Amino acid sequence: MQPPLVDVEHLLRSDPVTIATWNVNSIKVRAEAVLEWLKQGQCDILLMQELKSIDENFPLDAFHEAGFEVHVHGQKTYNGVAIASRLPLTLRQKGLPFLESDPDKDDPQARYIEVEYQQFIIGCLYLPNGNPVMTDGNLSEKFHYKCRWMDRLNQHAATLNMLNRPVILAGDYNIIPDAKDCYDINVWQGDALHHPETLKRWRQLSYSGYIDAWRALHPAKTAYSFWDYQGGAWQKDNGIRIDHFMLNAEAADRLLDTDIDKAPRGKDRASDHTPVWCRLSHDIPSSD
Repeated sequence: MQPPLVDVEHLLRSDPVTIATWNVNSIKVRAEAVLEWLKQGQCDILLMQELKSIDENFPLDAFHEAGFEVHVHGQKTYNGVAIASRLPLTLRQKGLPFLESDPDKDDPQARYIEVEYQQFIIGCLYLPNGNPVMTDGNLSEKFHYKCRWMDRLNQHAATLNMLNRPVILAGDYNIIPDAKDCYDINVWQGDALHHPETLKRWRQLSYSGYIDAWRALHPAKTAYSFWDYQGGAWQKDNGIRIDHFMLNAEAADRLLDTDIDKAPRGKDRASDHTPVWCRLSHDIPSSD
């Protein structure tokens, strides 16, 4: 049964829309925790990554009962992305576009899904990790794949930006943009999450007109969205910020607030990521 959705005009466009991203690290294991968080009214639209589930095994009925429609792009065992919403969405596409000559044109990895909500275009992404960077003294295929995937993302982002609509590209980027986004950047030197080729492509996305929403509103703050299960990382607060909202100018003009909700990471059987949320107005706020 489909959920009863909020009015199409979302309270006559008077209320902001809150969008969150969360790498759930297995929807089968984490469904109860995700639904509990959603039932607290934390967001209108939730972007999920690393489902580790095919479409047919996603717990749709539980989300519908909670009042959320869901669009799923799943994959067995690995990857998988989905968008849950209490507002009406239109599915635009599953997977990133590719060129005919692209070596990844038959790519089976489920890492991108895109929807429309009113004037907004929202892309949910799970960017490849890319490690190990080196294999037998050469750059690994995993790292090459990460770079090619980022090139495809950047090309698609530039195409979306030409539509003159607010565009939100959010999810687990597997990128540490800056030393402020890590407990100790020296630990990550040479890692695929902070490799010069990775950062070059991150900057290219910025140069094409997208801003890091959290960093835009918190220019000097240090906060994290991921803590490894190993080495007591959570207890020591040895985290990294790798889950991001990238907004084009039309979306950035509507940005009201953004933050990281650490609470779910501290619960039993938690994902190693925690939700990041972003609140936007439907229209550009007046300067009056």
